[in-house]
Amino acid sequence: MANNKGIIPGTEGKLKITVKKEHTASHFGSGLIDVFATPAMIGFMEKAAQESIMMQLEEGFITLGTAVDIKHIKATPVGEKVTFQSVVTEVSGNKITFNVTAFDEHGQIGLGLHKRAIVHAATFIKTIAHE
Repeated sequence: MANNKGIIPGTEGKLKITVKKEHTASHFGSGLIDVFATPAMIGFMEKAAQESIMMQLEEGFITLGTAVDIKHIKATPVGEKVTFQSVVTEVSGNKITFNVTAFDEHGQIGLGLHKRAIVHAATFIKTIAHE
């Protein structure tokens, strides 16, 4: 198991983007109009969480997303800035739980729970290679 020393509840992450056409529901196929897509929002929430703890992992280890429970509560148009925040709420062995949120220029647009697992990258790749 990976050493998660240094990953503690309260560890925070933050990521900022500007919504582009490739982030929209019409581009993802998850909707028909050019507003920020739920799959894109979830991906950026995961990225904020993942990046917040990367430097605390032993060499050769990474984290993989294992669960999301997300609400997308407001539409955001192309061109607006969105900030994603993550906060570690629990660390149990190689499993890490985060609260994640997203805010555009007018307020909160998303919130929820995200879980990640610490794995050894090379070992994980071997297990999915079906060798």
